[in-house]
Amino acid sequence: MSVSNSHEAGHLHRRILVVDDEPRMIHFIRLNLEHDGFQVYEATSGSHALEKMRDHLPDLILLDVMMPDLDGFETLRLIREISTVPVIMLTAKGEEDDRVRGLELGADDYVTKPFSPRELVSRVKAVLRRTEMPGQSTSEVIEVDDRLKLDFDRREVWVEGENINLRPTEYRLLYHLVQNAGWVVPHDQLLAKVWGYEYREETHYLRLYINYLRKKLEADPAHPAYILTERGVGYRFVDYRRKQKE
Repeated sequence: MSVSNSHEAGHLHRRILVVDDEPRMIHFIRLNLEHDGFQVYEATSGSHALEKMRDHLPDLILLDVMMPDLDGFETLRLIREISTVPVIMLTAKGEEDDRVRGLELGADDYVTKPFSPRELVSRVKAVLRRTEMPGQSTSEVIEVDDRLKLDFDRREVWVEGENINLRPTEYRLLYHLVQNAGWVVPHDQLLAKVWGYEYREETHYLRLYINYLRKKLEADPAHPAYILTERGVGYRFVDYRRKQKE
């Protein structure tokens, strides 16, 4: 088997649901994803997408924003009520407000039309990579303090005894911060490790997800005790090991 064919074989069982009301756009996306080894399913509306989700359990959804019955934002809201499946928004608009709105509703990424086949496939692969946690080197339960405990092997986070649900990207970001506890991790390094090398300039992703984590973990998100900002440089997770020794 050639290197190219071997690479494509890795995606043969990854199912992508494409949701768009333009047949030509669906055809264009299908050709390029299938060429790279993905299984592709189609939906032409938001309600149709919800049906296809139940039938095919996709690994990722490409979701157009501008659709006639349910727009992409409303469809995304309904998806997030039942699933954490990764979602990439497809939009003809490039405004920051639309991008931020999608991310705040639970989208994992966005691609602005028109886009190249290479860009689309690259984004799909990057988002799928983020759904897989890096290998762990220890089964140790990390007790940051009396209210926060982390178990990366079990993918569990407890705040004041309650198991907190983190999305895959939030979990990866927390993992890389905690693994470097006490050290400042630069913006571009966090973006490359969590989102992928091609995202190293997309600092708005990082700001949003740091805020998401703070809202879930911190007693007072406006005055964080765990995830600290080093202005203009990056973020630092509190050095809990040193505190425990004091």
